[in-house]
Amino acid sequence: MTAYRRISVAVLAVLLTSVTGCVPLPESAGPNTSTAATASPNDVVTRSVTDVERFWTARYPEVSRGAAFKPVQGGLHPYTETDLPPACGDEQGVYQPNAFYCPAGDFIAWDAQTLIPQLQQQFGPLLVGVVLAHEYGHAVQTRLGVSDQPTVVLEQQADCFAGAWMADVLAGRSQAFTGVTPAQLDNTVAGLLLLRDQPGTPAQAAQAHGNAFDRIRALQDGVEKGVATCAAYRAGNVPVTEVPFTSREDAATGGDLPYAEAVTSLADDAQGYWSRAYPELAGKPWPTLPVRPFTGTPPSCTAPDPAAGGAAFYCKAGDFVTFDNGRLGPQLHQNIGDNAVGMLLGDLFARAAQDRRGRSTSDRTGQLAVDCLAGSWTNDQLNRQPGQGLTLSPGDLDEAVAALLAFGRAAEESGPSAFERIASYRNGVLQGLGACT
Repeated sequence: MTAYRRISVAVLAVLLTSVTGCVPLPESAGPNTSTAATASPNDVVTRSVTDVERFWTARYPEVSRGAAFKPVQGGLHPYTETDLPPACGDEQGVYQPNAFYCPAGDFIAWDAQTLIPQLQQQFGPLLVGVVLAHEYGHAVQTRLGVSDQPTVVLEQQADCFAGAWMADVLAGRSQAFTGVTPAQLDNTVAGLLLLRDQPGTPAQAAQAHGNAFDRIRALQDGVEKGVATCAAYRAGNVPVTEVPFTSREDAATGGDLPYAEAVTSLADDAQGYWSRAYPELAGKPWPTLPVRPFTGTPPSCTAPDPAAGGAAFYCKAGDFVTFDNGRLGPQLHQNIGDNAVGMLLGDLFARAAQDRRGRSTSDRTGQLAVDCLAGSWTNDQLNRQPGQGLTLSPGDLDEAVAALLAFGRAAEESGPSAFERIASYRNGVLQGLGACT
């Protein structure tokens, strides 16, 4: 955050560049399984491409005025340091831990030495499928003749096309990926967090792909709305939230406030937001909500309403919120950034708003409402002018998504997955309080 701005952090890998579409090498992730989990990386790629071609054979006529789909004519090219990819037009093949579509040669190439094996090992085969579906999305753009858009729009359109394919997988029409679980979806989202632009990258940059918030939004657009929505992506209708840093000081800190200042400033800002928003939501004033961070033993509370795995909660009986200030808060700030702390406080204040107006927070619907309400606070920050309170810095939305992923990873049980929670938060961010009512 900035003192009149926002909250931020830079924890993820810098994107590597490629000819058109690209993905970078990740740093870490959790385990994942699927139908293809025991297959070799090359087999997963082959199955993925075959399945993506099956999908486009069926769906391409919907967006091409009935024209039939034609697979890439230049072939599929795995490459390594000793077996380089083909040249793409005037660009000679070089080794990068990458994947790309070459429009000049109408082929798809990928790093079979490092990138794909590590994506599969760290995030699971479904992410490998999404990467190949994304690159095939660029081939579809070429076939549709829509490649004259800014790079960031084309990249998010390819993400959207990948999401439309993933919806087909989730609907049970894929032979390559069956029985996908919420946990596998969440692992895929975790991988996408690393496949984003460095915070501060302007959306107008020549190789801009989008921040994680925008890329996940585009993927979810495809999942929820299908190929027609994706095909209509243009510069004027894609909500790009990626912005550059506005000062050298902001860039030097990654947009992050010091931890103690972040806690105080964010809590005060949430208090101010809900004093304005709660009367609209509930038709009555917002009583000041005490924030009582703890170290060691949490404050006593009968039947607390927990968040973040129980290390934070809203106490309805005492009407206060609290969180672990010895470990949870500092670790969120250090490992993700100041807006991860903001996401924690956003959850707690939204939980209090739900409880105070007599609505559930414990079931699936209630949790998704909490996430949307937290997003409505972010929407308020996103639309402020300098001097009107905390505003968002580059990386802040990605930090919020990373925090939601940490709080809400699916455990194969009940309740919404992080994938669903991020979608609900996104609705609040993009549409404001009205989306949550």
